[in-house]
Amino acid sequence: MRKKSKKYLILSIVLFLLFAVFTVLVKIIDVQPIGPEQSMVGFATVNKFVADLTGINMVWYDITDWLGFAALAVAFCFALLGLYQLIYRRSFKKVDTRLWLLAGFYVAVMVFYAFFEIVVINYRPVILEQELEASYPSSHTILIICIMVTAMIQFHYYLRNVKPLLWIADILSVLVTVVTVIGRLVSGVHWFTDIIGGILLSCALILLYCFALNYAEEKAASKRAKRRRPRP
Repeated sequence: MRKKSKKYLILSIVLFLLFAVFTVLVKIIDVQPIGPEQSMVGFATVNKFVADLTGINMVWYDITDWLGFAALAVAFCFALLGLYQLIYRRSFKKVDTRLWLLAGFYVAVMVFYAFFEIVVINYRPVILEQELEASYPSSHTILIICIMVTAMIQFHYYLRNVKPLLWIADILSVLVTVVTVIGRLVSGVHWFTDIIGGILLSCALILLYCFALNYAEEKAASKRAKRRRPRP
């Protein structure tokens, strides 16, 4: 394992630990019944201050929802690319490793999403449906950051020879990510700590993907180097 892969792995582990510690703190620090139906929320003073500042803005809620669908469309496009390679190359092994790793990454994101739907840390600051909904970490924040940042990694590989398209893809990806994260907070459907938790978990998962991708590329490069060595 080379230095770059180790760096990604170490940073990923550190961020997972930070996320775990932060999650525990959300459950034990300044917990007060400030949520709907007197639901308990950690870091209550900070969360209530931010919630009072932003209020509820359903326009931003709808905007970020649509941006979420756009991110899912991006993920679907990479799934179609993998399917195209499978059909055209007629072998699972010939589908780009980065796409298999991306598929595994998406599964990991969904696992965390499902886990925090079952293990509720706190509920939303507003009731959107008929009952309280799990709010921590912000699943929308995780979805957008994870899909759009890993998409940028793919763009820099598949569009590396088409610079104008690469620049446009990068700019749009950054805009979608920033607008969604800020918009989700401004909409008032998440506590401030939900957004922070979502950012920490997203960064940890992305760095884990970067580790896996770099490690796979290092192994592939090593194999190619061995084939090129002249036989004694």
